Amino acid sequence: MSGGRRPLVGVLGGMGPAATVDLYAKVVALAGAARDQDHVRLLIDGDPEVPDRQASVAGTGESAAPALVAKALRLKAAGAEVLAMACHSAHAYQRDVEEATGLPFLSLVETAVRAAAAAAPGASTAGLLATPAVLEGRVYEGPAAAAGLRLVTPDDVRDGRKRLMDLVWRVKAGDVGAEVRAAMAGLAAELVGAGAGVVIAACTEVPLVLGQEDVTVPLVDPTAALAAALVALGTPSGG
Repeated sequence: MSGGRRPLVGVLGGMGPAATVDLYAKVVALAGAARDQDHVRLLIDGDPEVPDRQASVAGTGESAAPALVAKALRLKAAGAEVLAMACHSAHAYQRDVEEATGLPFLSLVETAVRAAAAAAPGASTAGLLATPAVLEGRVYEGPAAAAGLRLVTPDDVRDGRKRLMDLVWRVKAGDVGAEVRAAMAGLAAELVGAGAGVVIAACTEVPLVLGQEDVTVPLVDPTAALAAALVALGTPSGG
């Protein structure tokens, strides 16, 4: 990526499709492009046939690693020079992807933590609206610790894991109505009640039904943070 040449970015998408569309829409909106050629050079593998990440990380289902590696290798073969994933739980297999491809990887998780630290510089605790795979895979622990942030999660509120996953499955099925939005806002409020000074929407379905107006502390949309990082890397003005 020397000499100012814009890299071709490969996105491992389809997990789920609506979240991938959300990422692409945010990349396009943030690019500030005056013409088609000024947008980020992007390849998206939207193949949804990746085993369920929740069961994979829990050890109760087929591993998602081979399918994720296959996606990454397809993107590399198509010319991708940098990789990103539009799915938090899939980051449990980030190392597998990096080792298989040898390509630089722009982490959704790391960009989210940086955005949280910037949005609430005085906060010592971040609330994590994250699925069981993210929690059990300890995807956020390292970056959060490096940023000096303690985490509160759905495990710290009553039936939090189940309630969050019920909402995530509804969003994946296309339900983004008022009931789902209110319930997600309620979960965020409980994390704030547990001490969170900033909330991270650490599942790519969450920002589809939760906005800053729903939360009393700064809310980080990791999809938007990753989109901003991709624009900074991949547009003439940003990169």
